[in-house]
Amino acid sequence: MSIKTDLKMNNIDRGNVLMKKLLGIMVLGLLFIFVSNSPEAKAEDFKLTKITENLKSPWSLSFINQNEALITEKSGNIFYIDIQKQELKNIKHNLKVLEHGQGGLLDILYYDESVFVSYTEKRKDFETSTSIAKGRFNKNKINFKNIFRAEPPIESRYHFGSRLAIKENYLFASVGERGQGMIAQDGTKHPGSIIRIHLDGSIPKDNPKFKGKEDWLPEIYQIGVRNPQGLTFSSYDKKIYLSNHGAAGGDWFGEVKFGENYGWKILGWGGYNYNGTKIGPKWELGFTKPIHYWIPSIATSAIVIYKGKEFKEWNGHALVTSLKNQSLRKLIFNDVNEVKEDIIFKNNIGRIRDIQVQPNTGKLFFLSDNGSLWKMEK
Repeated sequence: MSIKTDLKMNNIDRGNVLMKKLLGIMVLGLLFIFVSNSPEAKAEDFKLTKITENLKSPWSLSFINQNEALITEKSGNIFYIDIQKQELKNIKHNLKVLEHGQGGLLDILYYDESVFVSYTEKRKDFETSTSIAKGRFNKNKINFKNIFRAEPPIESRYHFGSRLAIKENYLFASVGERGQGMIAQDGTKHPGSIIRIHLDGSIPKDNPKFKGKEDWLPEIYQIGVRNPQGLTFSSYDKKIYLSNHGAAGGDWFGEVKFGENYGWKILGWGGYNYNGTKIGPKWELGFTKPIHYWIPSIATSAIVIYKGKEFKEWNGHALVTSLKNQSLRKLIFNDVNEVKEDIIFKNNIGRIRDIQVQPNTGKLFFLSDNGSLWKMEK
């Protein structure tokens, strides 16, 4: 081999070595980027503090102000809590709550000196409904009066919903389909729908019933949901958002839309019946399309659209809690065609039943199924 050829081969070898080094650096760089941006690996700067424990099946939390809040237990108890003193006081009330399967005393919402609750009401024999009552706030006793009752009452232990949200003079509520499947496609019945009423229980004259959906009940705003346990108002775009349990898969996060239909049980949202059979397509034209799906199921529960100072980089993002998955997830959904999801934490505090933003501070509070109230802050 000539010296010229030998030098040429050495140059090629050096080039190959250099190329391998460069490729190695690129691979390591890409691996670092992937790990840094992986939801499971991302380290968030926060701490979790247990505020109180020994609650029994707590379901909902609502702030009165920065240091005072209300908590419901599924059995029917309403507690007033002083956050700073970590003191609980049982508030008497006149509700006839039936704790039955997934039912009981569910959501609570304090608003302008009034308290709204959704609960399982025994109607006759073994038939129950998801009902909503309103009362004037008092630390000692609240006298409630029903402002809505889901019709018809049904004999079932399952899928009551139910969350409440207020937008202007309207109360929105999610009503589960009680395990009855196709009842969610029947606008002449409340189960499986989102309802909208005025804060006094009267019916808005611009609800779908009066705008082209003549066969719908007057309180119904949207149909086709299964077991929606998350509902919240966004002060950023003035919209109502919800989360919904699928069956074996097919949980989703979406927007409440006037007169539309999310498709249950025609659609399966990517999930299956518990016996393994397919329910239906994930989505098809003519139905409302969720913003984000979870397959397999994470058992979505409460949601908020975050607004606050503590985690100001999250402002406008959806925070979604889960039961089975025991996680807090953040969704960036400015572009609904490219939703970004981060897992903030998982398996830290058990099954998360509710999430609320503390007024003024922006710190996050969680209710856990294990009976604890937690605070999350930086």
